[in-house]
Amino acid sequence: QVQLVESGGGLVQPGGSLRLSCAASGSIFSINAMGWYRQAPGKQRELVAAITSGGSTNYADSVKGRFTIPRDNAKNPVYLQMNSLKPGDTAVYYCKAGGGGFWWGQGTQVTVSS
Repeated sequence: QVQLVESGGGLVQPGGSLRLSCAASGSIFSINAMGWYRQAPGKQRELVAAITSGGSTNYADSVKGRFTIPRDNAKNPVYLQMNSLKPGDTAVYYCKAGGGGFWWGQGTQVTVSS
């Protein structure tokens, strides 16, 4: 089993930045990929960004050029650096780990509003 705990969410003005953190514990040796997802009210959960243990990254088109998973953080914890935030980025952000199974964190709220 793997336990994931997200932190770093909050209220930020449009154009601002936040850095989310996902700390894994338990059977972390089995993890070979981690990702960030988000779910806005009334919408489906969607992939934001992901990184493999080898450092390969993948980003949703809507966040390319604004969000980054630092490559040196392909291990634990994993961060999501979010810049130039927009109101449309408002959502609950979840961390997901994969490798022999899938595990989710409890989520952290990000609100972008003036």
